[in-house]
Amino acid sequence: MKKSLSDLGGLVYSTELGRTCPDCRKALAECVCHIPKRAVGNGIVRVSRETKGRAGKGVTLVRGVPLDEEALQALAKQLKAACGSGGTVKDGVIEVQGDHVDKLLPVLQARGFVVKRAGG
Repeated sequence: MKKSLSDLGGLVYSTELGRTCPDCRKALAECVCHIPKRAVGNGIVRVSRETKGRAGKGVTLVRGVPLDEEALQALAKQLKAACGSGGTVKDGVIEVQGDHVDKLLPVLQARGFVVKRAGG
């Protein structure tokens, strides 16, 4: 069965706007209906080490930081600099390459966060 434009949710591309949101009909860059909301945790920042899905390479994960996306990016940059390592921010979780749990705990505590070591 062939689907019509209305079955797909309406207009999905416009030469004026580019790609559009099928719900609010705004350009994707201006769409506010599909922005994921970050879950609010219990206020405890958990720092752990993980190798799962990374071909045996360890990363240090910092979860539960109660900051918005821009502040989280800035904090990640400072934590990576403190460790002298690379990393990224994915889905509200800061990933720092390598095993730096012992270095990050005092850095986060000095910034006023309640910090716990998680996992082994």
